[in-house]
Amino acid sequence: MAKTFKALSALLAYPTAELQAAAAELRQVIAAEALLTDLDQAALAPLIEEIGSGDLYDLQERYTLLFDRSRALSLHLFEHVHGDSRDRGQAMVDLAGLYERYGCHVVANELPDFLPLFLEFLSVIPEADARAFVAEPEHVLRELEDRLGRRRSPYAAVFRALVALGRGRAAAAGEPVSAAPDVVLAVDEVEELADLDAEWEETAVTFGPGDPAVDACGRTRLMTRLRAARRSVVHPDGDEGRA
Repeated sequence: MAKTFKALSALLAYPTAELQAAAAELRQVIAAEALLTDLDQAALAPLIEEIGSGDLYDLQERYTLLFDRSRALSLHLFEHVHGDSRDRGQAMVDLAGLYERYGCHVVANELPDFLPLFLEFLSVIPEADARAFVAEPEHVLRELEDRLGRRRSPYAAVFRALVALGRGRAAAAGEPVSAAPDVVLAVDEVEELADLDAEWEETAVTFGPGDPAVDACGRTRLMTRLRAARRSVVHPDGDEGRA
């Protein structure tokens, strides 16, 4: 079992005060296990620092804009592979079945392919298996790293780390490490941006005194999202783990 997967899951969770308080511990866990190279750990440092010391509302707003408002950056893995096709439903069933075969049951209000949930599952199974499973969607992880990198987002480092963990399995086994194939993902970033532009142009949005879409701080609920997304699975020993 590798706690590094748990730490990376937490870094991809919706920012909360609890997550901020645990930032230093996440850094220590990653350093102690040393599954990532010094370079990959250094790449994660800016994100961990921002989560630990940044303004919570700003962190939440950034997270929402990146991962909730953009299909091209969705944290649901099958969104990028199957889009809205029927194949996505069967893929969900198969992934849930994988969790159950390891004695894990999803208790969070999330789909099985939600990346923080998937990573939490990987953190409670044998490390070799976890590395093998995270290597399978490498083409998706690489594309998300690239898209976040173009936005100069520190979250890109998490995807870089996940790709490295998957490739580390092959390197440890003496297998050749080849680049993942370039594929066309189900959600295209250029088309998505055009769709978002059209959506904003068609929808007139105004805020005034007493408008329910604005909270007491003057921030739209769209940007600050009231719910804190807690991700959890029931571990094989029956305990509930949270990202």
